[in-house]
Amino acid sequence: MNSKVQDWPNLSKYAKANSLLNIPVQGENRIVFMGDSITEFWSTVNGTFFEGKSYINRGINGQTTPQMLIRFRADVIALKPSVVVILAGVNDIAGNTGPSTLEMITNNIFSMVELAQAHQIKVVLCSVLPAFDFPWKRNQQPVDKITGLNEILINYAAANKLVYLDYYTAMVDERSGLDADYSEDGVHPNKKGYQIMEPLVENAIALSMD
Repeated sequence: MNSKVQDWPNLSKYAKANSLLNIPVQGENRIVFMGDSITEFWSTVNGTFFEGKSYINRGINGQTTPQMLIRFRADVIALKPSVVVILAGVNDIAGNTGPSTLEMITNNIFSMVELAQAHQIKVVLCSVLPAFDFPWKRNQQPVDKITGLNEILINYAAANKLVYLDYYTAMVDERSGLDADYSEDGVHPNKKGYQIMEPLVENAIALSMD
């Protein structure tokens, strides 16, 4: 059987790295970034952002929210962070693991939030970044789905007293896509794009720990 089918959520990707992490020392505010390629590639495109901080990148290219939910215990809870930054949903909209309704996507995200809260982990809930089209799956017309998903996340964060991190507004262009200054392919941030995101996430992390 194909190994990707056997390990659909890709639990093996970070298993060794997780096993080598010590429990956070007293006073250490460990932050885990849970997400897809936008999170994973951050360490490659502008890796200096993670250096010298208790930031742990647990993004996996191409992943959808059900895959993230399955690995949430291993890749977030077991690492005992103070805060988790959740950026998820765009690959569900692209249909990477099959068709998904907004309700299906948000149910998975809400379950991740509830798991974090049950383990006294603060949550930063991120908007999905804008995208006019997906280069790997054209003509999906994702604009309305992305804005619809973000609206649900905004309301959920407000109702549950979560910090909502709005990347969307800072990075959107006149077509409701990702500004060309911030991306080469219209979906994944370039270095300039990540540099827009970094002060926003640092501020959101600080707010979550107040």
